[in-house]
Amino acid sequence: MILFKKTEETFLVLKFAIVFLTGIIMKNEIVQTALPLFLKIGFKNVTMDEVAQKLCISKKTIYENFENKKALIEAAVNMLNLKIGSEVDVIQNSASNPIAAIYEVKSMVLQYLSDEENSPQIQLQKYYPEIYRKFKFKEFDLLGNQFRCSLQRGIDMNLFRSNIDIDFISRIYFSGLRNIKDIKLFPRIDFQIDDLMSKFFEYHLRAISTEKGISLLNEHKHS
Repeated sequence: MILFKKTEETFLVLKFAIVFLTGIIMKNEIVQTALPLFLKIGFKNVTMDEVAQKLCISKKTIYENFENKKALIEAAVNMLNLKIGSEVDVIQNSASNPIAAIYEVKSMVLQYLSDEENSPQIQLQKYYPEIYRKFKFKEFDLLGNQFRCSLQRGIDMNLFRSNIDIDFISRIYFSGLRNIKDIKLFPRIDFQIDDLMSKFFEYHLRAISTEKGISLLNEHKHS
């Protein structure tokens, strides 16, 4: 009798674990499917019906995992930030120097940004400002240490001045990088994101670089 009871309890625990894991897997699949749609068509333009159709599931299944579209967008933005953070980490570790890394990061980031009205960053700021603001601070938590490591590496390679305040510069850099994407500060009708990023990176690097660093910067500008 005791053995039967333990077997029954074990079965119930396993059943709960399977249901729990199945729910996590389904939730992850929904986000992984929705994210490319959001990036291609825009956060506002994509409907829950389109996500369900892409997954070949009912819309009811999506709402069983996400309370509403806003919750799905928040999960998708979180996944995007983790993806970008991971790609930045790979670039920082593989680039020959931190100046080269910055320009490689620029090329990578531009894959996710555009000047079009349906671009993800424009629609997120315009139609989901609370999510946009929320992830502004999460991004620094995710990328801040990478910025600091990059600055220290530049100092060690005599590309950046040894007397810079690493924590201060990393925060100023993040703030500037974030704000040039702000469509209220830099309307896309007047400013193109590619040109904005190029000018910002040069502004940032010239402010902290040694003569050796500036020479390397000029090489990248003309390459």
